[in-house]
Amino acid sequence: MNVGDFEYIAELLKQRSGLALTKEKAYLMESRLNPVARKWSFGGFDELVQAVRAGGNEKLMVDVTEAMTTNESFFFRDQRPFDQFKDLVLPHMLEHRAGVKSIRIWSAACSSGQEPYTLAMLLKENAAKLAGWRVEIIATDLSTEILQKAKDGMYSQFEVQRGLPITLLVKYFKQVGDRWEISEDIRSMVKFQPFNLLGSPATLGKFDIVFCRNVLIYFDPETKAKVLDGIAGLMPKDGFLYLGGAETVLGTTDRFQLMPGQRGVYNLVSPAAASIAAAGS
Repeated sequence: MNVGDFEYIAELLKQRSGLALTKEKAYLMESRLNPVARKWSFGGFDELVQAVRAGGNEKLMVDVTEAMTTNESFFFRDQRPFDQFKDLVLPHMLEHRAGVKSIRIWSAACSSGQEPYTLAMLLKENAAKLAGWRVEIIATDLSTEILQKAKDGMYSQFEVQRGLPITLLVKYFKQVGDRWEISEDIRSMVKFQPFNLLGSPATLGKFDIVFCRNVLIYFDPETKAKVLDGIAGLMPKDGFLYLGGAETVLGTTDRFQLMPGQRGVYNLVSPAAASIAAAGS
């Protein structure tokens, strides 16, 4: 791969998805795009780049973008965020949304669906407390292909073994051949739709809780700030934002602050955040 080809594809990806690739990631670009080259019957990566440079083929552009932006996901990833959801976030919502009995959750860059389905299972486990409530989970991703996999709710043995408790596997999945299908009860709790984080999130509506984990690490500071400011505009004063354990808002935006003692969970900068933190301590 020559430098010119790398820089051309990297700039294309940044414009279309926000993904910021440094030259050290050239190996990743080539490994992710070689299968795309084979799918399109190109002789290799170089021919793929020539076709992209020629323009006029939006489907090819989509395949290239999706190949580079589809990331790994698994059930109950990192576990702690979901313990926080169950022990801190959900009790707060049950108390402070009792008047409207409504909660909206956004799982951004949801990949193959494990994160929103994990949330759905946790909510289902607390169904008695949520009787009469309207709970929406909106799950979005740039890739329409990965969203279809998420909607299908079919997972390999390897995928269900990664983080999913056996009790929930037995309760909410059925085996179909060598794969596992998540129950219709859980699938119906999640609405999947395509969305590019570079777009205006206002089209999605307001959210009490936003999961945007392990996404911002791929963006440059300017794009991170734009995404976070967009999310801030969707949330109430006592809303919750989840980021990945290695991510931070420091030096990026002054709209959010880390909840004391709660790694990865953020609130809007407001007096309400202090009262939430005090209640959770």
